[in-house]
Amino acid sequence: MSTLSPQQQQDLLTTLQARFETNMHRNEEIDWALIVKKLEANQEKLWSLHRMEESGGEPDVIAYDQQADEYLFCDCSKESPKGRRSVCYDREALNARKKHKPETSALDMAADMRIEILTEEQYRHLQRLGEFDLKTSSWVKTPTAIRERGGAIFCDRRYDTVFMYHNGADSYYAARGFRGLLRV
Repeated sequence: MSTLSPQQQQDLLTTLQARFETNMHRNEEIDWALIVKKLEANQEKLWSLHRMEESGGEPDVIAYDQQADEYLFCDCSKESPKGRRSVCYDREALNARKKHKPETSALDMAADMRIEILTEEQYRHLQRLGEFDLKTSSWVKTPTAIRERGGAIFCDRRYDTVFMYHNGADSYYAARGFRGLLRV
């Protein structure tokens, strides 16, 4: 089990609460006290949020799934998280590269952090809450039919419009990372 020290927990909760209160437009009608109860009862989720924070994601609550009784935390940094850029899409793409391999892949990093990579739909929902990826781009979950042909998809925002593009899954760029989602 991955856990944080009591001081790390308190520092993280303080940071998350400040971000939550500063950005109420992302989480209207959600009670912070209820979120804290869930977080304090689940050390694994706190650890994942800590990993999101330390890699530059600036996680914040963006929704509440009433049916599942889960709060959805998402990376809300203005640009794709700095500590998660220059990665290809998945392990298969990483292994296929003959030269200049990146250190890891987006899906491997997400699995290590125990978070989900955003789907295109989730990415578009996030973009309705603010303007993100104006200078960067983010890998998003790629449909199997595209991935089987060697491709992967990513999104960004340009010209006040959210775009979805494709690239080879083995490509990587200094300005492309990924955004994650954590259900608490």
